[in-house]
Amino acid sequence: MATGAAGWRGRASRRRPAGAQDAAWLEALFLANGDAVRSYVMYRCGDADLAEDVVSEVFLIAWRDRAAVPEPAVPYLLGVARRVLAGQRRATQRRDRLTARIADGLDGASTALEDGDFESLELREALSRLPDHDREALILVGWCELSNVEAAEALGCSQVTFAVRLHRARRRLRAQLDRADRPGEPSVRAAAS
Repeated sequence: MATGAAGWRGRASRRRPAGAQDAAWLEALFLANGDAVRSYVMYRCGDADLAEDVVSEVFLIAWRDRAAVPEPAVPYLLGVARRVLAGQRRATQRRDRLTARIADGLDGASTALEDGDFESLELREALSRLPDHDREALILVGWCELSNVEAAEALGCSQVTFAVRLHRARRRLRAQLDRADRPGEPSVRAAAS
């Protein structure tokens, strides 16, 4: 990560065309305030890599909103740094919660299989045999827990179209599950034991 003013100038010029005056402004802003922002961020987070990322984002935001940067700029820049750190913290918390949910789901699936409960295995097998559009409709409602309205929006179709698609997908899934339990056809449960 570039920490000098030359690195900032090169980064900013790739993002949007800037005149020499704008580049000189950013360089002066960074030289005058970069150490203060870095010190503040390091104090708050204690992670040098994260601090460099946050400082980069702070000056990128200042560059994009350069007309609103007051003089003196330090309070403004520290406020931006505080908000960027808060966003980083929220993103980390969301990522940790998602990781925990996934780990809980995997633990539950492996426990079920160890206990001889092959229902989820049958369901997965039946889902895998469905066409993609059916599987997608079922997963959006069943796994992602979206309402029909939300799922229709996610797929870019009308609510009526999605309701029909979901109804047909459920009917096909039921047929796949019934087929697996019929005598004379090898079921997933028999194959797994």
